[in-house]
Amino acid sequence: MTELAQDILAGSRRALARALTRVENGDAAELMTELYSKAGQAHLVGVTGAPGTGKSTLVNKLALALRERERTVAIVAVDPTSPFSGGAILGDRIRMRDLAGDPGVFIRSMATRGSLGGLARTTSDMVTVLDAAGFDVVLIETVGAGQSEVDVARLAQSVVVVEAPGFGDDVQAIKAGILEIADILVVNKADDPRAKNTVRALRSMLDLGMPPDRAAMLHHGRLVDAALPVVETTEGGWEVPIHQTIATSGEGIEELADLLAAHRTHLIESGEGERRARARVLTDLESRLRDALLDRLLERVDSADLGSLVDAVTRRELSPGEALDRLAG
Repeated sequence: MTELAQDILAGSRRALARALTRVENGDAAELMTELYSKAGQAHLVGVTGAPGTGKSTLVNKLALALRERERTVAIVAVDPTSPFSGGAILGDRIRMRDLAGDPGVFIRSMATRGSLGGLARTTSDMVTVLDAAGFDVVLIETVGAGQSEVDVARLAQSVVVVEAPGFGDDVQAIKAGILEIADILVVNKADDPRAKNTVRALRSMLDLGMPPDRAAMLHHGRLVDAALPVVETTEGGWEVPIHQTIATSGEGIEELADLLAAHRTHLIESGEGERRARARVLTDLESRLRDALLDRLLERVDSADLGSLVDAVTRRELSPGEALDRLAG
């Protein structure tokens, strides 16, 4: 095992920070091989929702509550990358100053670098490193892209979807998309008089019926379709709770920590955790396979030939399908 991996397992924060930088830069294949078998013990919690709902404040207070329970906490906060400048603010740590100096907390901000779906391309590997480093809970705060931000469901074991009063009409709140991935629905800023209407809208959505198998929802390709049914779950599902919080004051945070603990117990006892883990691995393998095949293809393609194909498609002399056949031929 390399010295860097040994230092991480020994608890070195400096080594952990160096490793995460290598992961984010795509230069950590050997390190991931060494650390992968050491991971798998942490509770991976995703926190997602629209911008302005109070996700960062909620994560800050939740981390404090978990520390009071003597749980070590790692936080991965994903920030959007500007499509114009290529930069990112990475300012979530500023909102989490209450956690500064706590040896049981590690906070890492990362940019999406153009990835869609609320996470960055290397978020999964970064979470694996933090898991292997021995943290009890890894909180994954997504960008806050909105309804299509569902990648966190493929990574986290428990997903908290944060809503807040005043963010669009009731129909907007119950549109298909992000709410279907929730294991726990949180209505933050519950001191707002409009919170009751938000809770009512979410309750109506739940009454319409949630998909019975979230693991089956996570697939988008052939690998998962072929291999997912192997693991069976026991009868009796998880009823998604709607929980109200006021993150600024900490109201409802302890109860949220209790709900997360209860959900993890449910995943273990029902077998759903194993099924979701299998779905996550298959989805990750399919994504990596797609990236690897694209990289190999681009290595074979001459840039001049690629430019000629692009010009031909632009002039509509070729269809995109015909161009693809020539690239792959």
